[in-house]
Amino acid sequence: MSLLKIDPRTVPVTQVDSHLPAVEPQRLQADALRSRFAEPPDWRPEFLAEKKLMDRAPMPAAVLLPIVLRPEPTVLLTLRTPHLSTHSGQIAFPGGKVDDTDADVVAAALREAKEEIGLEAHFIEVLGQLPVYVTGSAFHITPVVALISPGFALAPNPYEVADIFEVPLAYLMNPAHHRHHQVDWQGGQRQWLSMPYQDELIERFIWGATAGMLRNFYRFLRA
Repeated sequence: MSLLKIDPRTVPVTQVDSHLPAVEPQRLQADALRSRFAEPPDWRPEFLAEKKLMDRAPMPAAVLLPIVLRPEPTVLLTLRTPHLSTHSGQIAFPGGKVDDTDADVVAAALREAKEEIGLEAHFIEVLGQLPVYVTGSAFHITPVVALISPGFALAPNPYEVADIFEVPLAYLMNPAHHRHHQVDWQGGQRQWLSMPYQDELIERFIWGATAGMLRNFYRFLRA
């Protein structure tokens, strides 16, 4: 259950960003992504911090934003198991807390990807990082963007990961699929994005921190 203790799918949609342009398909290919990180533009992230939900010390974390090099690139995502203490049952990137033994956030993201879903480092080409995103649960998350070569075999950790799936990068980089939500909660307002994706018979409800980091990636690619 999320910290809101409500089903985010039931929260009204206040806006859909179909007025914004999608990222052009050629910008989503491997060489274009490499070039964008090699010479990053002047840009500004849109989502950096959520409303505080937990009173605890900041916790550094890192996630891998893994772009699988299919003919049409995809983003690899996980569904967290329902019993976890934070962000349970939500769609997420592979990742977690930065350990004292991690050399840096990149090392943490690679380690977590191996531990959570069995993704081996030799399939991963790290491109760079996006700005830190602060969740309501006090995680200070650095997204590490990487290209993933096909041919990998995944082995999800059953305690943490209920499912692994891929969503077309072009779908996520098209704001016509970005929906704004707002709800009154504990005397204030909580706002977030969602990017629901219909995966055959399953709706993949991407929202919250994952959607916010993807929106920042959209801004980075469109800058």
